[in-house]
Parts: sequence; structure tokens; C-alpha cells
Amino acid sequence: MPYEWRSPPNAPTQILTLRPHQSLSAKGFASFILTTFILILIPVLSLLGTVLLWGLLPFILAAVAGIYWALQRNHKARKIEEVFTLDHHTAHLSHHTAGGDVKEWQCNRHWAVVTKYEKDGPVPHYVTLRGMGREVEIGAFLSEEERITLYDELNRSLLR
Repeated sequence: MPYEWRSPPNAPTQILTLRPHQSLSAKGFASFILTTFILILIPVLSLLGTVLLWGLLPFILAAVAGIYWALQRNHKARKIEEVFTLDHHTAHLSHHTAGGDVKEWQCNRHWAVVTKYEKDGPVPHYVTLRGMGREVEIGAFLSEEERITLYDELNRSLLR
């Protein structure tokens, strides 16, 4: 799961950390780029020693560089983290964006309401927290099944 409770369920302070799923590790990234480069070069082997190779080589390098750039950009865009802290009196959500900005939300635990929008949100089963006159999203980057589970777990935690 891309989210986890970092404290026992009965502890006085509960901390939930949410991150987008990262399916490609650093080792997998390097392997993918190397494999792509090698597979692109296989048809070019017949051109070794010809002038045509030098005409194709810049395009091959541009294709590999484009794939590298796209994967790096995707990885940086997924560096999002949300930390939801729940203690006896306070519910606090801290959202760290990919650009490094931090957005905070806090309210009295007893006034916090978890809402799930089945179809009205930007994603199916959109989960929000409402309190202190504000409504903030939580876990919008999770899969549909994970948001459903998250909604149930947040409701259980707030009711304790």
C-alpha cells in the first residue's frame, strides 16, 4: 500500500503517511534505459563502418534522451507526501507538493468530517476532510480501491 499508519491503532497519537506508488526503482530505471539503448542499436549494427550510421546516431541518442527525460520528470512529479496526524484533540494534515511547497490543514478532532464523493470529485471515490470552514483532499493520487479503504480507516480513526 502506498500509505501506512506509523503508530499502533490504540496509540494516543496516530500518524498516517501517504505517498504515490513508485513502480520503477533506481536500479530498474537504469536497466530500462540501458536495455532501450541496446535494443535500438541492434538494427544499427548492420550500418557499422558506413556514413549512414553517423546520420542515424543523433536521432538514436535523441530518442534515448527523450525517454530518460520523460521518466525523470515523471519521477520528480510523484514526489508528493501527505502526513495525517491524529491525537486526542487535533486532526492535522500536511501536504508536501512535488515542488517542495507545504500546505497545512488543522482542526479539532471532534469536528473533523471525512467525506467520500462517489462520482462528483475529480476522481472516483474522492476523499476529503472537512473542518474549520475548509475542505481539503486527501489521497487523490491513490487508486480507487485504496481511496475506498482509506475512507473507512479514516472514519474508524476519527470515531475512536
